[in-house]
Amino acid sequence: MTRKGRSIVAFAVALGVMGAGAAGFSAAISKYRLHLNKLEIYPPKDRQLSQLPAQVPGWERIGPDQVESAEVLEVLGTENYVSRSYIETDPEDPRNPFRIELHAAYYTGMIDTVPHVAERCFVGGGYQQSSGSRSVALPLDTSSWSVDASVPENLRGQSGALYTTRLHEYPYSDTPGTRVRLPRDVTPDRPIKMRVSEFVLAKNRRLYAGYFFIANGGAVPNANDVRTLAFDLTSDYAYYLKVQVTSASAGSSEEFIQQAASLLDGLLGEVMRCAPDWVEVETGRYPEDNPRRKADDEPIAGG
Repeated sequence: MTRKGRSIVAFAVALGVMGAGAAGFSAAISKYRLHLNKLEIYPPKDRQLSQLPAQVPGWERIGPDQVESAEVLEVLGTENYVSRSYIETDPEDPRNPFRIELHAAYYTGMIDTVPHVAERCFVGGGYQQSSGSRSVALPLDTSSWSVDASVPENLRGQSGALYTTRLHEYPYSDTPGTRVRLPRDVTPDRPIKMRVSEFVLAKNRRLYAGYFFIANGGAVPNANDVRTLAFDLTSDYAYYLKVQVTSASAGSSEEFIQQAASLLDGLLGEVMRCAPDWVEVETGRYPEDNPRRKADDEPIAGG
């Protein structure tokens, strides 16, 4: 065989191998129900973060919500957000009530950007970070939490139990007493963790910031872990919701964490209403056009 003939044969073999690999990859995607393209998903009735209650036990909104400019929204990457200030309603020192700024933003679909986080945004804005960031377990009040025994075992997470929290009474909630599912693996023994940073302002004043993410039914304190949750190849949909609190009122990071937990005690269940209930999504019951409704009638790989 001539050199030209050998080249043609080698090229044909290479094409065959590539074709077989592509076919095998496609077959694996189909067999194991892997989803490389993520669908957008929204909470029931497209509930917006701006609908979070203006008043929760111990806290109330001060001033109107901040409305961002078109330029800021383009950078933010979503129009479903809230930027709001809360102030203590019964402070120890009436002349110096604690104040917390809340920012939350919702993203869905093919999320191709790195979440905006305090370490990048604040330092980029001229602030100096005075110490390394750390993940801290929020000391939340878990007295109203209870196990939801109706959740299928395969959706309960590593903890083996998925909890719900009870919404506060009127006027703190428009659905008082309703129970709302919490992120998986969030339990009284394994509370939500928040990434906390300290920044230096003018004249030695301190600004504290903390954030966490809720993504595809889970909760993480690190931006790098968002993709792990939101881009699980077995999920049809992808979303994440960032919750961030900042304050210049705290005298220490410990005080900031305690006050942030106090505010989030009243808001966590309401925040979960602004995200899809992932149990309903994974069981195919939500949304109406959920592909899993049809997929449930098909045989599962290995079954």
